[in-house]
Amino acid sequence: MKIERIHHVAYRCRDAKQTVEWYGKHLGMDFLLAIAEDQVPSTRAPDPYMHVFLDAGGGNVLAFFELPNSPPMGRDEATPDWVQHLALKVGSVTELEAMKARLEAAGIAVVGVTDHAIFKSIYFFDPNGHRLELVASTATPAMAKRLDDVKWDMLDEWSRTRCAPKHAAWMHEGELGSA
Repeated sequence: MKIERIHHVAYRCRDAKQTVEWYGKHLGMDFLLAIAEDQVPSTRAPDPYMHVFLDAGGGNVLAFFELPNSPPMGRDEATPDWVQHLALKVGSVTELEAMKARLEAAGIAVVGVTDHAIFKSIYFFDPNGHRLELVASTATPAMAKRLDDVKWDMLDEWSRTRCAPKHAAWMHEGELGSA
């Protein structure tokens, strides 16, 4: 068996309606489906919820749960803010720059455009405090091959040393022209 694709990724939200409207307005995601129950199907626990599903493009679905009887939302305080995020791909750097301008015009703080050598991205938060990243690929086939050729060596070295391997240091050292 091989996994076909992600069916959906689910996060918690503070307000399902506000979340659906925000993702529609700012990211153009269509509202696909709402499911509401008084009992959790998998555990049979009595816990009402609203579960909403949004079209994230390419057969990908982003879902949210509003849980009115649970404690207020929090985050993993032991993990830095920049680690836990959802990255969504856009078609080009031009689209990425236009999205940055639109988000900022709507009063949303945006970090970036950040150049990661193989893609450029921007970062911002949704109304629930989830960090989002929009990404536009800039990788050439040669860059992708160069990274593919060292992925296992890098992982093995990291596993042994817990120090960042330098196999792909070229990404940030100005060698991009030779990639």
